Amino acid sequence: MNVKTDTKEKFTVITPVEEALSVNMTGELNELLLKYLQKDIPHVVLNLSQVKAISDSSGEILAGTQHKFYENDCSFVICNLQPGVEASLDKQGLLELMNVTPTESEAWDIVQMEEIERELLGGAE
Repeated sequence: MNVKTDTKEKFTVITPVEEALSVNMTGELNELLLKYLQKDIPHVVLNLSQVKAISDSSGEILAGTQHKFYENDCSFVICNLQPGVEASLDKQGLLELMNVTPTESEAWDIVQMEEIERELLGGAE
């Protein structure tokens, strides 16, 4: 699977360079994403701007991936959903469970706000 990676100070933006995400491709993407949980900067923004179609199984995998990130106190935000992908995730009831923003800039804001929240909550314990 082809992806573009852009590392920022607090997170990494992963952009699949594919028009459709099949279950096999999403499995590969999932493996790549989960490796970030072991890195110094584990927060990920998944930019789906180039993905026009997604299988039902792929949507379930991405929802599970996001859940694993949050279980590990790491941010995982999906942005730039194309209409077909958004409709597919909504039909499955996954869209409301996922942290999704319309733009990459808004996803960056979410990651940074969650980082501040973790710092504040960590300091209060």
